[in-house]
Amino acid sequence: MDHIIVTGIAATGWHGVFDHERRDGQTFVVDVDLGVDIATAAASDDLADTVDYGAVAAEVVAIIGGPPRDLIETVVTEIADRLLQHAGVLEVTVSLHKPEAPVGVPFDDVIVRVRRTTT
Repeated sequence: MDHIIVTGIAATGWHGVFDHERRDGQTFVVDVDLGVDIATAAASDDLADTVDYGAVAAEVVAIIGGPPRDLIETVVTEIADRLLQHAGVLEVTVSLHKPEAPVGVPFDDVIVRVRRTTT
């Protein structure tokens, strides 16, 4: 399987269980790994024969900035399910980073990662 990987897609979202998260928002960062077969696109050299990663990034940003969710587990699943609907995507792994999460102790990042397949 071939892969198209886009990392560091960042946008402001209002997800979280605390009032201040919903009120103030925070930065979320997403990495996507799309399992695809690029043979047709490589032979044709035509964008129509592959997954447009610009469109993928725009969809991710729209979901991050969309309706607030309590849990990032919900957000990351919504992203994965949406990207799996793209023609030619056989599997997807999505990592959602919440580096400003209100953890209460020093930390580097909180990441929820999901993997989905068409089967």
